Parts: sequence; structure tokens; C-alpha cells
Amino acid sequence: MRDNYLFTSESVSEGHPDKVADQISDAIVDLFLSKDPEARVACETLVTTQKVVLAGEIRGRGIMDEAGNWAEGVREEIERAARETVKAIGYEQDGFHWDRLDFANHLHPQSAHIAQGVDASGNKDEGAGDQGIMFGFACDETPDLMPATLDYSHKILEAMAADRHSGAAPFLEPDAKSQVTLRFENGRPAEATAIVVSTQHAEGYDSGDQEAELKAYVKGVVAKVLPAELLTANTVYHINPTGSFVIGGPDGDSGLTGRKIIVDTYGGAAPHGGGAFSGKDPTKVDRSAAYAARWLAKNIVAAGLARRCTIQLAYAIGVPEPLSLYVDTHGTGTVEDSAIEAAIGKLERLGGLTPRGIRTALGLNKPIYAATAAYGHFGRKAEGELFPWEKTDLAGELKAALAA
Repeated sequence: MRDNYLFTSESVSEGHPDKVADQISDAIVDLFLSKDPEARVACETLVTTQKVVLAGEIRGRGIMDEAGNWAEGVREEIERAARETVKAIGYEQDGFHWDRLDFANHLHPQSAHIAQGVDASGNKDEGAGDQGIMFGFACDETPDLMPATLDYSHKILEAMAADRHSGAAPFLEPDAKSQVTLRFENGRPAEATAIVVSTQHAEGYDSGDQEAELKAYVKGVVAKVLPAELLTANTVYHINPTGSFVIGGPDGDSGLTGRKIIVDTYGGAAPHGGGAFSGKDPTKVDRSAAYAARWLAKNIVAAGLARRCTIQLAYAIGVPEPLSLYVDTHGTGTVEDSAIEAAIGKLERLGGLTPRGIRTALGLNKPIYAATAAYGHFGRKAEGELFPWEKTDLAGELKAALAA
């Protein structure tokens, strides 16, 4: 790794069209898991001007039978969940309004050929819901053990959304993007060289005193989020650099589930296996194994075994056990990477990192996913049943396994 460099990550708000789609898809996942913890869900959402469209494959008791017949009242619950999600984000605009949008539901039964590979039967344990590779990552750049550029990008937009919802910033509308560029010295954040924030706004906030008010507000938010020592006279701000941003959200650009996978994970600071998270139940290792890999990487850093850690897992559809486990501490480890791999293999709580083992260890068969669908799946506060993969409860077990 280079010691001195510039690095940039971006985030998008809960009102960004792709994030609207992600949140609706995960609201459907939560709805189905609340009815059947073993439900199978692969829900894709399209949003555009005054339209929300669902498609995908599902299965679950009290939801839909194998012939595709809905249980009583479920179709209405699905539409209500989608509209309530849009309402909670804050869309009551001419081009996208929670109460006036057209809604279409094209969900249908899960393929029997997929189901036979995933379901447990006889002596066969439950298999992975798909093939693929998943990555987990952690570093000590922030208290959340996340890349600083992404962590700050998320927190800028979270703070702006909180002010919009509370009424403290009534000129803000839901759609927004942020981007943070940091200069690193000796591998540590040294200075913010550029801050980019584009936010949808009320009419009139693109000129004169109102534009100045908006820009001053954004700079104030940035000053609250970033450590003071990173903001210098050399920091360049690009606030709504295209000018007016009144038309936004799904009216300004269509949105689809799963198009913000780098925002959802590590902001480009780590590899990505390519699979999205939102809209998928936890038998899909795209989601659950990525959560497990983050859990492991975070605990390795939290245990003081490394300052930076990347983990890769790989699976084959229908096969329970991972095909491979790879640990890379990027030269920052206090022990050999192979020793950490061996220690992970000794942790019985992980259940061999099979899909069911991961779900049991992290308690993933619960309606906990709507909260993940904006501002990143990682670096969040583990609270109650939410974000269990952010706990550092494996650190002691890892150190004990290494010492054994």
C-alpha cells in the first residue's frame, strides 16, 4: 500500500432513487420475515415518475402458496408497506407522491429448481442460495472501523436528513449525494481536500441569499461531521455544482434495487463480489455471508490483530460449506494471515460459515433489514437486534483460538 495518496468515497441519501428502491425492497423482506422467518424473498423494485413496480420470486407460509395464490390481505399489506416507505422518506411531490403513485406488484413463486438446492432434505444441510464471492472489510481509520471517506460521506447525509425531518432545514428535499476526498499521510487521514454535496432543494435556493443560506448550512453540517483538523483553508467545497436541483428523486431519475453496492459497503476501499443486498432474505449468501465477513474483519481489527483486514468467502449454489476463506491484513497484522484463517475455523459459534450457521450466529431470520437500506450496511451502531454483524463480540474468541 502507498502511504501518501488521495482517496474518495461517495454516499447517497435515503431519497436517492436507487435508495428508495432498496428501502421498498427491504420493507417487503421485513414484512415477509415477520410472517414466516423461513420465507424466501428476492424482491426487486423499480421507481420512476409516480410509479413503483415490484418483481421477483418469493415463498413463505401465510404469504403465497406454490400455485401463486396470495394469502388473504397480503397483497394489500405489500402495497401499504411500499407507500409507507415512500411517505417516511418524505416524498409528497408532484412527480412522486406516496399517496398518488401508481403501484404494480409482479412478485411470483420461487423457482422449484432453486428451492431444491437451497432447502435442507434428508442428510443434506441447507445449501447456499446462489454461487458467488463475498468480501468483508474493516480498518482503524474511524471509531466505526470503516474507511474514513465513506464514513464521513454517510454521516453528512444522515445529519442533513435528520434536519430535514425535524424541520430544522425546511429548504431541503429528500434526494442528495455527498462525496469526500481525503489526503492520506503515512496511511492516515490528514486533510479533506474536497467536499461535494448535491442536494435537492425548495424553489429559489439556487440563487441570491437563499443559495448562500443553503451553502452555509451544508458547510456547517460538514464542520460538525468531520474532525476539525481535517478541514483546512485548502479544503474545496462543491455544493450543488450544477446549479438548480429542484426536480429530483424518482421523478428526476429512475431507481432500481441494488445499484449502490459500493455505497452500501466500503466506498471502494475494499473489493466487492458484485452481489447486492437489499430485497434478499438471508439464505442468499450475497447478503448473509457479506455480513459474516464484515463481522469477522471488524473483530480482527477490534482485537488488535491488524489495523486493516479484508476477508473473502466463496460459495456454490446448493452447497452448505464455503468453498474458500481468505484473510488479508495488508501487512498490518500482528500474526500471520494463515494463523487468523485457522483461528476462524476453530470458532464453533460460526457454524462452519454455512448459510444456516451464519443466520443462527447473527440472528438474521428477523425483520431487521429496512434499517440497513440507506446510509450503508456497515459502520452502523449495533442496537438490539439491528446490525448484529457490527458487534465486536468475537474479538476475545479469536485471540483465544490463536493462543490455543
